[in-house]
Amino acid sequence: MAISFQNALGIHEKALNVRVQRAEILANNLVNADTPGFKSRDLDFKAVLGAESERQSQLDMAATHGAHIGAAGSGPNGELLYRNPTQPSIDGNTVDSQIEIAQYLQNSMDYQASFQFLNSKFKGLTAAIKGE
Repeated sequence: MAISFQNALGIHEKALNVRVQRAEILANNLVNADTPGFKSRDLDFKAVLGAESERQSQLDMAATHGAHIGAAGSGPNGELLYRNPTQPSIDGNTVDSQIEIAQYLQNSMDYQASFQFLNSKFKGLTAAIKGE
């Protein structure tokens, strides 16, 4: 019997990838904290993961021809959103460094938690394969 990593790992692999993407976005915000007119961006982690979870729970339809169109809503909504500034600067920059650092640190801790969870899943799979 073949092991399906998608079934074994569930949504957690996608969560890890979204955390990496979000870290890049937050780091970009911090780098551009002094850029006039720069708008702080973020993505809605819950919405992206919710869309992915919904996509995984739907049955995949078999395409019998290459020109067939996939099911509606088959991809996660990973669009970047603008952060509402608490106190925008005169030059139009909306990055609040303190908020960005806090979000970055929270995302980093969440990444570590997801990584540890996946690591324990892999240890469990390895033990199952070895018959332990």
